[in-house]
Amino acid sequence: MNVNRAAGARRPNIIFLIADDHRYDGIGAYGNPVVRTPVLDRLAAQGALLESVYIMGGQSAAVCVPSRASLMTGGNVFRTTAASSTAETENRRLWELNPALPTFPQLFRERGYHTFATGKWHNGKESFARSFADGASIFFGGMGDHVGLPVQPYDPHGEFPDSDAKPSEAFSSELFADAAVDFIGTYREEEPYLLYVAFTAPHDPRTPPPEYAALYAPDEIPLPDNYMARHPFDNGELAIRDEELAPLPRTPEAIRRHLADYYGMISHMDAQIGRILQALRDSGREEDTLIVYTADHGLALGQHGLLGKQNLYEHSIHIPLVIAGPGVPQGVTVGGLGCQMDIFPTLCELAGIDCPETVEGRSLAPLIAGQAEAVRPDVFAVYKDMQRMVSDGRWKLIRYYGSDGKGAAGRQLFDLETDPWEMNNLLAWDGYADRLSQMERRLLEWQRQVGDPLLVRAEAQALAVRGDGGAAL
Repeated sequence: MNVNRAAGARRPNIIFLIADDHRYDGIGAYGNPVVRTPVLDRLAAQGALLESVYIMGGQSAAVCVPSRASLMTGGNVFRTTAASSTAETENRRLWELNPALPTFPQLFRERGYHTFATGKWHNGKESFARSFADGASIFFGGMGDHVGLPVQPYDPHGEFPDSDAKPSEAFSSELFADAAVDFIGTYREEEPYLLYVAFTAPHDPRTPPPEYAALYAPDEIPLPDNYMARHPFDNGELAIRDEELAPLPRTPEAIRRHLADYYGMISHMDAQIGRILQALRDSGREEDTLIVYTADHGLALGQHGLLGKQNLYEHSIHIPLVIAGPGVPQGVTVGGLGCQMDIFPTLCELAGIDCPETVEGRSLAPLIAGQAEAVRPDVFAVYKDMQRMVSDGRWKLIRYYGSDGKGAAGRQLFDLETDPWEMNNLLAWDGYADRLSQMERRLLEWQRQVGDPLLVRAEAQALAVRGDGGAAL
């Protein structure tokens, strides 16, 4: 897709909306018949809905950190943070961006955009300071109560001392929408803007305002097809905070309650996005503004007996991506695999900005324009040193390390075409040895390509055992 702009032509504004924990099927436009998301549904009808975009996971239980790092830098999860590898789950250098990699707001700022941010930032204050020239109601952290969230104003010195943070009085989604609406309504500069709005919804604590909680009666919420009382084997991360938000075994009543609250949070956030988009229309700039909606990752909420995102099933790594505005066809559903790090180069192409060589992602613009059926043959994801995944869109392999070995020797092979809920591990059946070998070979190639620390250590240990120089690695 070529974006040709006449000399002196104004580049589009960009409104980038990102949610926390919003899985791909938590939107009506993605086929969910229960959740009410009229604003996002309209946005999808006005632009492009991308069906198959995935995160790459990460080495932290706070999956939002590496996911947002890949989004911001367009790189793979092993090079986007200040720490390249660690077995320490609390290593805070995994929460900071690699200073050698420009973020997409930083690049747009350097290319003449006025960059403004409100909401959550979980990748260190240094990277925020170089990315944004302005902001309001900024939350440096991972999660918190939606009322009373510690937020602070923009610091032009880039220091953002913790002492500047004050508890909010408004609900988080409303607070961030207020900041966005105020920015849009008062912006009068000639230069285009990039407005980054990072919601903390629908992350727990899932406490939607009463009128939105009332939208969903728990006993009327259908259970997912892959609801389970327990995960069928030890995946290496079953005793983590997210998995302790409901007792074991999972009960239908508990999962329906979680889903009702989740949907209430989403519907409330959808209404706040509506306020932002109305402010855009009122400003008279809708026609020259790109609007992007996505999420940092998904969530289980009862699927496979899990609650959190510390896994590599579809419900946790498959995310929504909706793009509307100049250069984007209206009402198209886009197939073809995409990765979260592909969003960076996609924005560059749509805005007519050269993409840095540091970016590994591939622009999805040719898919959106119908000029290509695919930009990548497969996607990959990791979770700590416990899980690895490869998928070509139909066949999907998950490998487990350090689990109890159940699930066909720590591996699951799914046919997503016939089994989208990932309930039938094909390795329990004969006839899939060649497919398994093919997927394992592709996963190994990728691990070597990106320098996966798990593989590097395993190969070094193998060399050491053979006594042929491994000790030097």
